[in-house]
Amino acid sequence: MAANVNQNIAAQNEQARRIDDEDSNMVQWRGNLVPEKEAKALRHVFDNLQDHFGHQRSDPRVMFNHVSLAHPGHGQKWHGGMDFTYDIGGDHCNLKYIGMDVCIDLTPKLVHKHGQPMLKDYGRSWVYVYLPQMTIDKVKSYVKAGTGWEVSDEGFIGDPNRNLVAVEANLNHQGGEPEPSFWDIQDQDDSGGRGSISSSRIGSVQEVTAYSHHQRIHRGVGIFSVSMEVEGTPNCKPTPGVGDEAKLCFTLVSVRTWGITERVAPIVYAPSKWH
Repeated sequence: MAANVNQNIAAQNEQARRIDDEDSNMVQWRGNLVPEKEAKALRHVFDNLQDHFGHQRSDPRVMFNHVSLAHPGHGQKWHGGMDFTYDIGGDHCNLKYIGMDVCIDLTPKLVHKHGQPMLKDYGRSWVYVYLPQMTIDKVKSYVKAGTGWEVSDEGFIGDPNRNLVAVEANLNHQGGEPEPSFWDIQDQDDSGGRGSISSSRIGSVQEVTAYSHHQRIHRGVGIFSVSMEVEGTPNCKPTPGVGDEAKLCFTLVSVRTWGITERVAPIVYAPSKWH
């Protein structure tokens, strides 16, 4: 297994070098100047909603790349950001984001009798997203194939009665990073082909959450950055394939919503009831 992982990592490194050599042209994407291949991947994932995990296709054409873990200098965990390589018509393009079919929960949460929320900072620094167990299992299999790491269930709240998983998704809410955007999908051709999707930006997730008519569960595609945490001492870097498991951390960067759903019951204060 270790030999296969090393071969996969070597192939990823060689592919990354080729991408860097080929991608010297800079182009505009939504007012930002980015490398041409990155712009192609951004359009593919954000604009056309292609190759996301869920109902669209059983095996998205994306590879999870090797994660370089680093220790922050304190604590017992190593951290690393993930990036991904999309196969877009035979062109391999790197991107730091993946998409998943999800339901995003913007419903109000219960408060203590003294008026304090029971889920602190909900809707500002984090939200629940719900998705099928089979989608999480598929993501786990891609992580294993691309990085060698087994993924733990830490951070996933399972509801076996409905085969759903709730994930605590972080939201950027401090200076330096844009708040996650919330888009309403206006139109899509029946063919579902590329370029068939039209959407309009409503605001940030935090802004939308403040309005009562948006305080529902919205179904759509969530686009996330993903990082990995692995327990280990500062002087011993963890490696895959020796029994350790990695925790995945999701940060929601954008939502494309098809509308609301009444079929998913929200968590209101005590997710432990699902266990």
